[in-house]
Formats: sequence, C-alpha cells, structure tokens
Amino acid sequence: MSGIISYGAYVPIWRLNRDFIGAAWGRASFGGERSVANNDEDTVTMAVEAVLDCLAGFDRDSVDGLYFASTTPPFKEKQCASMVAAAADLRPDIITADFGNSLRAGTSAFRAALDAINGGSAENIIVVASDCRLGYPRSDYEQHFGDAAVALLISKKGKPIANVKASNTISNEMYDVWRLDKDTFVQSWEDRFIMEHGYTENMTKTITGLLKKLNLTPAAIARAALYGPNARTQQQLARQVGFDPKTQLQDLLAANLGVCGCAHALILLVSALEEAKGGDNLLMASYGDGSDAFLIEVTAEVDKVKAGRRGIKGFLASKLPLPTYERYLSYRGILEPQPGEAFRLFPSASVSWRERNWSLRFHGSKCRSCGLVTFPIQRICYQCQSKDDFEEVRLSDKKAKIFTFSLDNLAGRSDDPVIPQIVIESDLEKARIYSIMTDCDPKLIKIDMPVEMTFRRIYEGGGMYNYFWKCRPVR
Repeated sequence: MSGIISYGAYVPIWRLNRDFIGAAWGRASFGGERSVANNDEDTVTMAVEAVLDCLAGFDRDSVDGLYFASTTPPFKEKQCASMVAAAADLRPDIITADFGNSLRAGTSAFRAALDAINGGSAENIIVVASDCRLGYPRSDYEQHFGDAAVALLISKKGKPIANVKASNTISNEMYDVWRLDKDTFVQSWEDRFIMEHGYTENMTKTITGLLKKLNLTPAAIARAALYGPNARTQQQLARQVGFDPKTQLQDLLAANLGVCGCAHALILLVSALEEAKGGDNLLMASYGDGSDAFLIEVTAEVDKVKAGRRGIKGFLASKLPLPTYERYLSYRGILEPQPGEAFRLFPSASVSWRERNWSLRFHGSKCRSCGLVTFPIQRICYQCQSKDDFEEVRLSDKKAKIFTFSLDNLAGRSDDPVIPQIVIESDLEKARIYSIMTDCDPKLIKIDMPVEMTFRRIYEGGGMYNYFWKCRPVR
C-alpha cells in the first residue's frame, strides 16, 4: 500500500491586507489578508519551492516521477512538470505529467500517483499542486483567492508518515466556476445554486460514501481537511456530514492565506499533518467538477518529518506586507506599470537547452585538479588552467552570504524601481556567484547578510518565459 513519506509547501512572502481591496472599490472587506505571488513568481516557481521543501533530507535521485497540478500554468503547450523537475535537479529518466482544467487537479494527481505506485510503475512520486488564480477586480473572489503551492512525496517503500486507506470520488458536469480558454478571470454562476447543487451536494455524497464504505462514523475522524470556497460554506458542510467544526474541522486558512485553487485541499492536508499525531484518522476532500475524498491514517513517523521542513506554518509566519492594492494589480499583470530597462538579450531555445544544467539546475563546476568551484560551469579552470577536468555540483540548495552588492535605481520597473545586484559567497567552497536579489527591502541589504537561492521568472522575450535563480534573505 502506498503512503505519504514527506510533505512540503510554499507561500509567497507578500501579504495583501483585504482592507486595501475593499477601500479601493468602496465595498466591505472580508478582513484578514491574502498571499500574493511576487512579480517574478508563477505556478512553476512556486512549485519548485514546494518540491525542494518536501525533499529536504531525502535523496533526490530516489524520485521516479513528478506530477504537476495547476489551473493556472504559465504554458498552454509545454509541460510544466519537466521544468519543475529540472529546476529541482531530479534525474532525467523519471515520469513527468501535468494535471489541470479542474479544481480537483491536485487530488487527481494525488490519486494518479497512488495508482502508479500501487501498480508498480514507480517507487517514489512527488505530487506538487500550485495555483495563482485571478478574480475580477471588485469581486468576492479577488479577496478570497490566495497564491501558494504544496508537495507530497508518495511511496510504498520506507516508513510512511501517513497511509492512504481508501478513497471515493464523484464526477459531476455543471457550469459553476469556470474559465474559458480566452479568459483571464474566473467566472461563476449564482452563488446559491453553486453551493447547493454543486459544492454541498457533491461533497456530501463523496464524504458520506467514503465513511459508509469503511463502516466509519464521523466521530472516528480526528481532522477533516475539507476544501471550501469560503469559511462559512466549509463549516456548513462540516455540520451537514456530522463533523464538529470546532474540534474536527481543519481551519480553511482563509483569514491569513486565502483559498489557493487546486492546491488547497492538499494544503489543508499538510496543515493537518503538521498538527497530527500517530493513529489519527484524517479525511481530505476536494471539489471541482465533482469531488474526491480520501481516508488517511497518520503513523508515529510524522513527528520525524515535522522538524525538517518549513511547511505551511513556517511559510505563513514568514511574511512582508504588500504596501498597496495597486502593487497587487501590477504584480498580477492586471495593471501595467511603466517598464524598466529592457533586457538586451534575445532568448534562444538551443542555447537554453545547451546550458540548462547551470541555468535551470543551478550546477557549478568543481575542478578535479585544484578543487575550485565556479559558476556558471567553466570548461577551463581559471585557477589551475586544467581543461574539461571537472565535476558538476549543485548550488541551489546551499546557503550563502552577501560578499558585495550595488543598488541599480534605473533598471527596475516603476513599481519596484531598485534592482539589488549581488555577489554572494556560497557555503560550498566559498564559490562567488553573481545574482539579483528578490523578496527584500533594498534599504536593509548589507554585507554578510545570509541569503538562499530561489527559482524565479526573469523576463518574457522571444515568445518565451525565461527562468533563472535569484537570491533572497533567508526566510
């Protein structure tokens, strides 16, 4: 039987106070705050962060597959899973697949990974779900939505932190919440119809059907991780199926995160695992064109994983306030600010392919003759001049400190006018690497500041999105 071996998550550092959204449109605020992806983040970069958090302490070469789920991928015809796997420096001979087009995409990928492992196609598969949805300006969705990613390592080897005991699913065709292929913003039908005949009806059938299949009562469930479009609707569902919202229902995280699309059911599961103890029964359920429900039994191994990763709790605690609503509109591409200095580079698919080991995997070269580590990869060692005598070493997971820096006040966008240009000194053999810093206040940058690497979108050009690694203050 396959189970969960590890978990990870990622929440962007920026939070937008919902009072700013309400004030911008002269309407009520729902209170609290929501997460907002930076202007150099998307669902691929957030997925990379969650995967790296999940794999902390694990051998990356043991991973046999990566499934990526999102309703908001950056590409319509290019696999995102393969890019996430490359940036996470996984083996090239693994299974990769994308799941999308439904708020159930995350649990669909989760089910597919369980089936693949139980069927013998792979031994270890990482499932990552990431979403960054847009609600119409002034809509309820604009306040309710949040941006985040979550990852789970599934295996039937080793010691699982939780075993998946059973599942139940229902498919349901209806227009309730959707986006056409040409839409930017989420559309929806009338709320009462959606909640009564879509969400509540289907979630109730799936959850009660799973409990009946296992001959369990709601009292047997320690925590119910139930996706919900908002906290009130989630609590109403919990009462309807027999759960006590105060003692059994996992907090929706609506007040300090927002509802994060197809990633949210898995986010609630990880949030429950962070609080669970061995022997607890967890019930996870998602909704979207039907419903999925899973019964998950926690093992005593869960305590060993909690200390090794940031998870939902760690990333929620690490935050900075987004100063204005207009900044949110700019970051999400709804409002176009005055552009900064243009990149005077013309991307090339062939160059990108040739240099992917250092540009995506963030490998440096370590000279076998003298031990010098350089980045990017160099064929000739500039210390001992040996040629083609090196091994590739991973730098993305190494901490570093600022060796020197300058602040460019002309190259940035009008909403982020200052670009911090950094030379960092890596923990690995003190290799020096040029980098741009993100997720920071430029006024607080100083020599010897600890930093870590983060995978980000650099710019769009030549019909392509271009990605690279930046540094940021340690979160």
